[in-house]
Amino acid sequence: MLWNAACSALAMALLASCSLRLPVDTSEVQRVEVGINSPAKPPQQHDPDLLVWLIADSYHTGLVVPYDWLLESGFVPPEGFGNPRYVVMSWGNRDAYSTEGFDHPWKVFRVLFTPTRSVMELIPVNWDVAEVIPEQRIWRKLVPRESGPALAAFLNACSETNESGRPVVVCESSWGEGVQLSSRHYYFIPRVCNVWTVQAIEALGGDFNAWLALTADGLIRQAEKPPNDFELIWSGSGETKDDSS
Repeated sequence: MLWNAACSALAMALLASCSLRLPVDTSEVQRVEVGINSPAKPPQQHDPDLLVWLIADSYHTGLVVPYDWLLESGFVPPEGFGNPRYVVMSWGNRDAYSTEGFDHPWKVFRVLFTPTRSVMELIPVNWDVAEVIPEQRIWRKLVPRESGPALAAFLNACSETNESGRPVVVCESSWGEGVQLSSRHYYFIPRVCNVWTVQAIEALGGDFNAWLALTADGLIRQAEKPPNDFELIWSGSGETKDDSS
């Protein structure tokens, strides 16, 4: 019995070591063709660079990006999502994002030791980022506009789609007036939310060691260093970087 348990644990460890990243090849997303269901806008004259934001609490990270840029880059949103200024994105275990949360010890055991269903949370934002989520630490970075299609293709490949080619909505978001989208990929340890954030930033041209970014602080240490160069603008305590210095 103990031998079987040990073998199972070893097998799971080997599986995790081989499957840390979400199986979306960043060398391939550049060539993904967005279908006719995409609301992508025709090419227009725009600034060559634009701001994106990295947000983090003690454990969890996510990205905030201009929504019209995602659309023009080929991102396919759920039906009726609207047209906000920005969109907040994060990814994780479905139970953790649910209203009930981890309301039973079995759910905790399952998320710690087995692959579980996951979601991508998509939340519309129409105000300045620090005003909407002041309790989060916030970094920002200028990225090339031309990196948008790679990010859009990565995000499209992360979600299950319905017969019309749009992502499948599981339920309302855990905050704000957004939605949770059913992910194609499973959540398990060590493939946690921060791995999704790593791969999204890599689609924008970032460079990370995912094994050293399993925690929020591990990801942030790399995000602040070259070539990623994210700049802290909000400490999460209601103070900007300049105010706290």
